[in-house]
Parts: sequence; C-alpha cells; structure tokens
Amino acid sequence: MSVAVPAVAQNTQNFSDIRVDELSDAQIRQFMSQVQAAGLTEAQLEQVAASRGMPSSEVQKLRARVEKLQTSSGKAEPVKSLKQTTTSGRSVNYLDTDSVSASRDSLQQAGSILENFRPKIFGSDLFSGKQVTFEPNLRMATPRNYVIGPDDELLLDIYGNSEASYKLRVSPEGTINVQYVGVIPVGGMTIEQATQRIKSRMSTIYSGLRSGATNLNIAVGNIRSIKVVLTGEVKKPGTYTLPSLATVFNALYVSGGPTDNGSFRQIELIRGGRRIATLDIYDFLLTGEFRNNVGLQDQDVIRVPTYNRRVEIVGEVKRPGIFEMKEGERLSDLFRFAGEFNERAYKARVKVLKNTDTERRIDDITSDAFATYQPASGDKYFVDEILDRFANRVTIEGAVFRPGQFELSEGLTLKGLIQKAEGLKEDAFTNRAYITRLKNNNETELISFDVAKVLSGEAADVPLKREDKINISSIFDLKEEYNVQVEGEVRDPGKLKYAEGMTLEDAILQAGGLKENATTQRVEISRRVKNSDVNSASAITAEVFQVNITSDLRNTASTFVLQPFDIVAIRPSSGYSTQKIVKIEGEVLFPGVYSITRKDERISDLLNRAGGFTAYAYPEGASLKRAGVPQDTSVTAKMDRQRVRQFQLVQRSVSDTIKLDKEALKNDFVGIDLPRILKRKGGRDDIFLEEGDIVSVPKQLQTVKIGGEVLSPVTVVFSRNKGFREYISNAGGFGNRAKRRAAYVVYANGTVQSTSKFLFFNNFPSIKPGAQIFVPKKPEVRRMSAGEWVGLSSGLASVAAIIVSLLR
Repeated sequence: MSVAVPAVAQNTQNFSDIRVDELSDAQIRQFMSQVQAAGLTEAQLEQVAASRGMPSSEVQKLRARVEKLQTSSGKAEPVKSLKQTTTSGRSVNYLDTDSVSASRDSLQQAGSILENFRPKIFGSDLFSGKQVTFEPNLRMATPRNYVIGPDDELLLDIYGNSEASYKLRVSPEGTINVQYVGVIPVGGMTIEQATQRIKSRMSTIYSGLRSGATNLNIAVGNIRSIKVVLTGEVKKPGTYTLPSLATVFNALYVSGGPTDNGSFRQIELIRGGRRIATLDIYDFLLTGEFRNNVGLQDQDVIRVPTYNRRVEIVGEVKRPGIFEMKEGERLSDLFRFAGEFNERAYKARVKVLKNTDTERRIDDITSDAFATYQPASGDKYFVDEILDRFANRVTIEGAVFRPGQFELSEGLTLKGLIQKAEGLKEDAFTNRAYITRLKNNNETELISFDVAKVLSGEAADVPLKREDKINISSIFDLKEEYNVQVEGEVRDPGKLKYAEGMTLEDAILQAGGLKENATTQRVEISRRVKNSDVNSASAITAEVFQVNITSDLRNTASTFVLQPFDIVAIRPSSGYSTQKIVKIEGEVLFPGVYSITRKDERISDLLNRAGGFTAYAYPEGASLKRAGVPQDTSVTAKMDRQRVRQFQLVQRSVSDTIKLDKEALKNDFVGIDLPRILKRKGGRDDIFLEEGDIVSVPKQLQTVKIGGEVLSPVTVVFSRNKGFREYISNAGGFGNRAKRRAAYVVYANGTVQSTSKFLFFNNFPSIKPGAQIFVPKKPEVRRMSAGEWVGLSSGLASVAAIIVSLLR
C-alpha cells in the first residue's frame, strides 16, 4: 500500500503585513541584488506588490531605503543601483508605476523576490518541500510491538521436526482460524503476545513446539489500512487512510503540515478520548530525534492547536526566521533555534521590538542577560553586524619591501613599522614622506617627516595611531619616465625605455633592427632643447643630429649616446622599390596577375602584355577597379566626380530596392574608354597603372537592366533600334512617383550619364549593351492640413495689414 503524497500548499503571498521599517539592511541589499539578477523593472514589482496587498506607503519606504543604501558610504559591499534607462532614455526606479505590464514569468519572479521579505516560520518547509518525504517503510521486518488488527495478514511458518506454512487473515472479530487447531483470538495483541498464544494452542498438534524441536515464526504479510483524523490548524484537515505502520509524522506530511497559525511544538495524539502523546517537531529539526513519534492506530485523532508564543529574529544569525517558544524557554534558546550567531554578528547587544497594550517599544538586551531574558509573543529581535572598521590597523605603502596592512601593537612607532615592512627599497625617496591620519572628528590630516632623519635618530620618532597610512615615495614616482622613440624603417618602431648610456645601436637593436629598405645614410636624431631663448622669434625648438651608420651598426651607431626623449628617424632608401601587382581579367588571351615594370606603365601596355582581346571581348564595357583615391589628374578627377555622382544616385535609389554589384562597391570604380585608349596610346585617357588595379574586359553584353520607379523592373535584350523611352516602355512605363528628369544610366564600364534638360524637353542618355537604367522616386511631400492653411492665411493677412498701415 502506498501513501499519497500531498500537493504543496499554495502560497497566497499576502504582502499586507510587510513592514519596511523592520527590515534589515542585509535584506534590502539581498532584494536589490535579486532584482538586478532577474532583470525586473519597477512596474513589475509594483504590480505584484499592489495586487498582493502591500500598502503604497510601504512601497515608498522601500524606495527610500534603497536610495539610502545606494548613497551610503563605507559599506562592505558596493550597493548596486536600482535604476534603469528605458529605450526612450528616461531613467526609472524599480518601483516606478510608469512602465509596461509584466509578463506572467516576470510576475512570478517578482512575487518570489518580495516573498523573501516575509519571515519564514521555522519548520514550515519540512512538510512543503519536495525533497523531504515521510512515508512508512512497508518492507521492513515486522516490529515485535506491532498491534494486530482486523484485515492484517499473518504468515505462520513451522519448521524443524515438522514443517508447515499458513497464510491467515485476521477477521473483523480479531480472530484467525488455524487448520486442526481452531479459532484463535489475536486482535489487539502485539506480535510478541500473539506468537505466545498461537504457539500454546498449536502445541497440542505439534508436540515439538514444547520441546524446542519444532519452531514457530509469525510475521505480518499485507499491512492493513487504518483511518486517522487530523484536525485543528493543519493545511488539509480531514480523515486519512494510512498503512497501520504509519506514525504521527506520516500523517502530518500527508495533511500538508501545520498552517501559519498552527503549533509545531504542541501537536497532540488523542486515542480513545485521551491525549497519549505530544509531538515537538523541533526535536527532529534541531537534534534529529523522533521523540514521541508513536505509531498510529485506527481512529486516532491528531490535533494541531494554534501556537501560544512566537518570536522573530533577523540579522546576523545563521537561521533567521519565526520561532515558536515554550513556557520557560529563554533568549539563549532562541539563539540555539536560530543556529547561533554567524561570523559577522555583534554579540554584545541585541535589539528587540516589543508590543505593549497601546504601542511598540524598543529595548536593548546585553549579552549577560541572554540566559535569563524570557521572550514574549510578538517580539522581533535584531542582531546587528559588527562595524566595518579596524581597531588596530596601520598601513604602509610605497618604496618598502613589504607594503600592506599591519597590526598596531602597543608602542608601535614609524621606525618600528618600517622595520616590520622589511625596510626601505633602494629607490626610496628619503627626504620627505607623509602620514595620513584620522582626527577625532574623522577628518584627515597630513603629517610630513624626513625618512632618513627618523631612521638615523636625528629626528624624533613618530608614535602611530589607529588607521594611520604611511606613504614613502620612490624616486621614479617623482620624475617623468624616461624614454626614447625610434620611428621609420625598423621592424618594431615605437617608444623604448631609456637607460643611462644608451647608444644609437642599442635603440635600433631594441626596435628589432633595420628593415631591408632602410638607408644607413642621414639617420636623424631629434633632441629636446632645454634653454631656448623664449624672446627670440627664431628660437630653436629642437636640436637635430644627422649621422651615417653602417649596416652592422658599428662605427657611429655604437658611439653616439642618446639622451632621454630623443627621437630617432630611420628613412627608406631612395632607390629601393617593392614589386607592385595589377590584375587583368575577362576576355583577354592571358588573364592574370602582372607586375608593374615601370612607373609610367599604362593600361595599353598591360593589354599588350596580356596578348590582346579574345573573339568575344566587349572593349566598350571594360572597367578599372582601383582601391583608394584616384590620382588628381584631369582625367581621374573627372572619373572621381562621376563616381561620386554614381554613389549619390545609387544611394538615392536604395528605397527603390535597387542594388549595384557588391564587388563594384568595394573599390573605386573608375570608368574608362578602352577603344579610345587603344586608338590613342599614351594619351590622357591611357592612365598610369597603380598597385591593386583590376582591369576587367567583359564578354559581349546583350542585355539592359531597367529598375527604380517603373511599373515592372525587368532585364531585356539590347537592341540598337531602341532608345531610352522604348526601354522604359518594356518595364511598363514610369511609375506614378517617378522623377523622370533625374533618371540616369550606369554603363558597363562604370561611367554614369544623367538626364539633361533642353528647353522644356528631357534629353535622356543613350543606351549601350550592359547598361543599367535607374529611375529615382520623388520624395514624399506632406500636404498642409486645413488648420495650417488657416494659420498661413491669417499670417499673410496680418502682414498685409501691417504693410497697409505703414503705407498710410
């Protein structure tokens, strides 16, 4: 038989009894941390708090406590801010009501966080937790004191000189019927008593039972069920069917345990109208003892009365919460229930809030009264945290071998502290050091002293006080850090740490050595001028040295001594040049990568090296892709302007879902006229090649693309007999918002031509194979409302009236 596991009682989460004034700072800090970790907003917390009965005045107090902790100083841990910035930039508090409504999950999280403000009744989690279950063990050996009752199944085993087995069920009258023996009454007997009676009756049949040659063993097979009644302050009172091996704890668990008003220490077991046992759950919770956890019998009554006396303890104890106190128990017992003080607790005194007949009162209880003070119902005890300060700390920092915090022993002086710190470092500045000291009103004062004289005894030693901070500077802390700078053709240019006697050779080697293209001639060293004539208009601002070195850095490089802040410049060799690569692709005989052989190599030269065109080449559509800004020649400047115009037009047509080739936008797309270049080699159209240039010669193009503000963007076959308007007609014509006079064409070679105006007519550009036609969209113009027209008319009328008045 199994025991039904009760459902966990639903928590109504009524927050009307939360009093923010009685919350400790630790609870507020924990609340702030949980809110930030959950990512909740003030609106979500406010919504939950208001729906669960928390007064708005308590919400305001909570906000004030949070802000106080945010701005307080000297806390052991930094307090996280409870402010967030919304998407509109407005800063709100976690308890602000001007936020969106929370989702169901967020409301559950908010309810759980606010629930932490409610004190926990010690022992309530015992019956509501999913991990702890109290079910009777039905597979253990039958206890000898088990009381037999109706419907129990008895197993009788006879072994020895005689062997036999019986499986007998106890009748409602409490009897069993044994073959050849007859009816034997066993109801109400323990297993031990029933064994003696059955053995006595069966010895008439089995004579070996008297002599011991035959043995009898009796066990209980199937356990009968009993009915018990749970009443009083239980979460689910009523009548329960349980196994006969169940105890009081089993019944309490099935019923969900005591309610918030139920007693955990005076649970009564009533049998036959008499109270036969009183169960104290604290015995199990504190010591693990199941004292008075007696077995149940049919028709037993378990009554949970209301609690008689409860007190609450919060703060620096290991187990804060609400505890039930018996008559005669003292404050020391409460500390024992709460797990005693934790490591941060202030043990000399605790505060208590007491209820009188008319008002509340606060008392201080010293440690010598803990064992005699008797708590009263409703008391709330506060265990504060020890002060975050040191009673005997001094600190030394700076140029000592062991800086840090030290104990302020009796009679400790400045000299003694320096000795504790293993003495001064070699770079210590001994002329002057400082002590930062707290005055009686917590203001700071600065006391200077001569370190060398104090250590030598020439000056009086300084007695130290609590929280003194001694700072002994290093000579390196009091001057600018020396460095030299190596720039130019070295492998690792930059600033280097200066060392006395550092030479030019040392600096170049620390910078990684010379690059291959570095020149050893005219190495320049620039040096700061310290005594320049400020009244001279031609005052020298830097002293420059030019030296010649050798590739092995001998000779001058090894003898020229640098000074702090020198700047060494290594220039590239004038005759050194690295290979520059260009690429030609498309319809040429030998496409691929080529090196520029001369500074004046042109596009026509590259075409000759590539072997010329194939049979399907389309030279009119050839283009040049160039990384970076084109050279400032008249031709490239014109191309640059075309390119800028192209990007402007393309950007304008983005709203029309027209996109150019992504690869074309990665580089500067220079439009070229390849037939003209080949006709006039070396002319101004035949531009010089630069590193990274890509010349593309496309295959013969046969299509034209129409896009933008047309009725049906489309790609059509090129025809020399069609003009701009015919191609627009192939796309269904202009759209309703087409800006016709801004239409333009991007040709295959990257050049752009826009529509021009002649008198009252639009002069559209010509179309070539591979061209793309773009028709931009007119910008939306907001129509003026009737009110705006009235306002404008009134304004004009006023202006007219003023003009007439002036004329008169």
